[in-house]
Amino acid sequence: MSLTGSKYQEASMGQYGSSLLDSDGDSVDLNGASATRYICAITFLTDVVFQELQTLGGEIGSISTVTAENNHDDATNGFGAAGNAIDVIKGGTATTHAFPLGLTIFGRWDFVELHSGMCICYFAPQH
Repeated sequence: MSLTGSKYQEASMGQYGSSLLDSDGDSVDLNGASATRYICAITFLTDVVFQELQTLGGEIGSISTVTAENNHDDATNGFGAAGNAIDVIKGGTATTHAFPLGLTIFGRWDFVELHSGMCICYFAPQH
């Protein structure tokens, strides 16, 4: 479900917390059943390469590759999990996706593992 109202404003100001990743292997893992938050934004403090960047519950709409779209899901106010979605950021030194210093990306991720660089992951509540 998309954040609205005060939850949106609080998340955009970082009021749900954040985590600094600054060395190879540092990670944020929020994909457990008891997780109450997800990563809603990532700001790059240096050029960054991820070991892995997984979309929340396999949703499309974050950085992934999908060859067909699913219908709108009213329960989540977005698109549901796509059976053919593949997270494109995998593989450490084999990855070709480098994010530049100063960029902030927005989406819904539940697992981030850093390969090189430094970034801040900002959290938002799962409803």
